[in-house]
Amino acid sequence: QVQLVESGGGLVQPGESLRLSCAASGFTFSSYDMRWYRQAPGKEREFVASIARYIFRPTYGESVKGRFTISRDNAKNTVYLQMNSLKPEDTAVYFCNAFRSVNDNYWGRGTQVTVSS
Repeated sequence: QVQLVESGGGLVQPGESLRLSCAASGFTFSSYDMRWYRQAPGKEREFVASIARYIFRPTYGESVKGRFTISRDNAKNTVYLQMNSLKPEDTAVYFCNAFRSVNDNYWGRGTQVTVSS
């Protein structure tokens, strides 16, 4: 059974940091690109970051470049998202996605991140 379980969300003040984790099971983690998306209330789901299978090359959405870092540990079947200098506009539910093709990808249930003073 495929599972992606996000954790690490919470309430923080602007300028603070959080690290999200996504633990995967039920599939060959190393064979999938791993991605983070987010969705704020009333908005469409937005691409945040991805890290490629095998070569670990990261890519980022424009709104998070220079502040967020994605990484993966294939030995632990886990992908991380280090979020620094958080802003109120980063408030959203963050979702983990394992992607190999349009017909072969999985989603987690999300973790809430709230940035507010």
